[in-house]
Amino acid sequence: MQSPSAVKSRFPTNGREEEVNTDADSMGEEAEFNWEEYMEETGTGAAPHTTFRHVEISLQSSFQPGMKLEVANKSSPDSYWVATIITTCGQLLLLRFSGYGDDRRADFWCDVMTADLHPVGWCTQNNKTLMPPEAIKEKHGDWTDFLVQDLTGSRTAPANLLEGPLRGKNTVDLIVDGSVLELQDPSDPFLYWPARVIRNVGGRLRLRYAGLSDDHQAHDTWLFYLDVRLRPVGWAVENQLTLAPPTALRTLKSAPAWQEALDDAQDDGRKNPLPLEVFKDQEDLPKHSFKTGMKLEMVSPWEGLQICPVSISKVYDDVFFQVTLDDLSGDAHPRSVVCHAHSRGILPVQWCLKNGAALERPHGYGGQDFDWADYLKQSGAEAAPDTCFPDTWQNRGFAKDMWLEAVNPHRPAEVCVAQITQVRGRLLWLRLEGVAKQLSEFIVDVKSADIFPVGWCEANGYPLTSPVKAVSGQKQKKIAVVQPEKQLAPSQPVESTPISHCQPVAMDSGSVNGRYCCSKIFVNHRCFSGPYLNKGRIAELPQAVGPGKCTLVLKELLSMLINAAYKPGRVLKELQELQDQSWDCQEETLKAKYKGKTYRSTIRIIRLAEQIPDFCRKVCVKLQCCPNLFSPALVADKCPENCSLQTKTKYTCYYVKKRRLSKPAGGEETTAGDVVKPARKRKKRKAIFVQKKRRSSAVDYTPAGSPQDSEEEELLPSGSEGTSSEPRDDHTDASSVEATSSRPRRAAARHRTFSGGVATGAQEAPQGRRRSTRSLSAHSQNNKYQTAKGQDTQGEEEGQLVLDRNPLEWTVEEVVQFISSTDCAPLASIFQEQDIDGQALLLLTLPTVQECMDLKLGPAIKLCHQIERVKVAFYKQYAN
Repeated sequence: MQSPSAVKSRFPTNGREEEVNTDADSMGEEAEFNWEEYMEETGTGAAPHTTFRHVEISLQSSFQPGMKLEVANKSSPDSYWVATIITTCGQLLLLRFSGYGDDRRADFWCDVMTADLHPVGWCTQNNKTLMPPEAIKEKHGDWTDFLVQDLTGSRTAPANLLEGPLRGKNTVDLIVDGSVLELQDPSDPFLYWPARVIRNVGGRLRLRYAGLSDDHQAHDTWLFYLDVRLRPVGWAVENQLTLAPPTALRTLKSAPAWQEALDDAQDDGRKNPLPLEVFKDQEDLPKHSFKTGMKLEMVSPWEGLQICPVSISKVYDDVFFQVTLDDLSGDAHPRSVVCHAHSRGILPVQWCLKNGAALERPHGYGGQDFDWADYLKQSGAEAAPDTCFPDTWQNRGFAKDMWLEAVNPHRPAEVCVAQITQVRGRLLWLRLEGVAKQLSEFIVDVKSADIFPVGWCEANGYPLTSPVKAVSGQKQKKIAVVQPEKQLAPSQPVESTPISHCQPVAMDSGSVNGRYCCSKIFVNHRCFSGPYLNKGRIAELPQAVGPGKCTLVLKELLSMLINAAYKPGRVLKELQELQDQSWDCQEETLKAKYKGKTYRSTIRIIRLAEQIPDFCRKVCVKLQCCPNLFSPALVADKCPENCSLQTKTKYTCYYVKKRRLSKPAGGEETTAGDVVKPARKRKKRKAIFVQKKRRSSAVDYTPAGSPQDSEEEELLPSGSEGTSSEPRDDHTDASSVEATSSRPRRAAARHRTFSGGVATGAQEAPQGRRRSTRSLSAHSQNNKYQTAKGQDTQGEEEGQLVLDRNPLEWTVEEVVQFISSTDCAPLASIFQEQDIDGQALLLLTLPTVQECMDLKLGPAIKLCHQIERVKVAFYKQYAN
């Protein structure tokens, strides 16, 4: 970790030297700070990304939903048809051909950089054929009349975004180094001067006034591209405003030198004009209602941690006015700033009193306690009405202790780790980390363009000033296997952000949000979840993740899948082994928490959008689930893989195969040893399970029907007793053996129940009584669910159900009827409310029942026991 002085030396005041290294060594140093580790260590979270509206806008495509364009028709060579943009993700567009209406089944994604796309009217100009797709060709008799109606009042995609050097670029990427804009003077709203873009960092622009050189870096200005002070070249002339050098800088050059610089900048601006799309998201400034002499409160632009009384000293027009800091000493030079109705930090009188914030007394004020009523009476002024201040209570979802990244107001080139120390209305009190304490605290507006979400600097390749004691020591070597966090040596750092073995792809600013961004990746909850993932937890995941940068979207998705696993450590191990030589990837550190321990592993995640489908499919194959469980394609009703059938097939396969090993089909010869030996193993496993049950209540009661039980039952070695000798590929520690080993024992108990060969006598009865320690009695009250005839039901042991209808076909009413016939009848209404039919019933597990039905452990175990009875009957009667 570099020293604080080393960090600051690269960020002198106001950008005097902003030589920020971007080579591999510099990136390696910055990678020592890990946001995820830091927030886990401090026990606090990040401010939601959606609270940073300016950043959200900067990530939007230049193309807008609803725009029309002409697209090559794949079904008819050399023909085109009109399509509408449904949504965008970087340079990816989701399109729908005109004529499909609200039918989204034929929507398709295309890449602006590679697809054959043109503005509306291109076909007519180039004698190309407009022809609707075959699927809707018969839908309308007169397609010409349809197109006229469809295109009337619509907006076509700009031609310059579909061809040429600007093709496919996002709005923020249209601003390249050397671009020329006109910048409003900070002290005169009617004065503008050209400025060149020196650097564009995710929309945050470093600007240098025309006529100044590298020797004048101290006068560089940092602004977000949405700032209303920025205008296209020619704006001042068109609006009859003045083009003149900034007032504070006029003495740096002679008048002829300034004029020459103006001419050069205007020529450059005309030769390479910025597209008007760059300015489309700038806010329109409303008219204000302020009058000269009105009083208000304002966050001091000069003392960042003070809110002071100020006065309207000048009204320029119905948009701009000047605010001056109140000073009663009489000998101080007045300090003023130009504002508009949406300026950050202006507040109505009494705002501090109402929000519990401190208000600074004006310099020279006589009384000890400042009172607005007395002050207004003494000065003979009026307070600005509250109607002049829109949205003064809006906090956008920020909360105390949240983390974010913020610009250091004393060094505009520096972005620091920052924490919210308090929230008052629309103001945030921030504390910067890694900065001298006397300069670390200041107040900022929630709409400020100088605050950014966690990870913004990393995403834009910009250095972040991190806490001094965030990470120390040398970087830890990459983890080859998943290891518990507690086993790491105290002298080692927990984990550093990994540096990818895959070399970074050289890319210009226009490609950052293009092929490296992906659209939504859907979690298709109805698909088969496989042996590793918990179906109930999968059902709680959001329907989709994204759109966004590929690595970020996939990292979030994989983290959710790991947390949805029966044993997260095992899934992490499987993902670690996933690789493909053809992938353009980078390495990310993912974590899994299980039984109070944390496991980490370095996972290779692809970076290119076109590799998303292959990556998702191979991850699904690795986890033995449906290839469409998560995919760029949304599975609406029926999965193309028919995984609903596959689910039953897998259950059948595990159950039938195991049953045939213990109970051969009729006519097959078996030896006595084949029967007696499994009986001894089953007895021993049952005894061990009961002993552990008596010792501890922390037993994994995964129901018999879970896919993981089935698979582990099948994969268990013939000589295994289900103890610590079980293969532990997931490198779990001894504390997790109990939950792992309990599954084969339960599997053995189920195997005994499934088998048609009866092992009765002195051995079976005691085991039946032990079983009753975790399953309570429930007697059938309906003839539809009967106990198998001739079966011994000693003590509280229940008989096996005989079903007259496949539970997979049960309706919600039939499920409710069954639950009502058991001792869990009071819970039947929950099944009605949750619309649980037969298929859903068979997928219920103990964690799902506890979480989704909000049940205590006792009732949940009783309910799961009844569900197990249905599953056993299903396997015996219908699985074949």
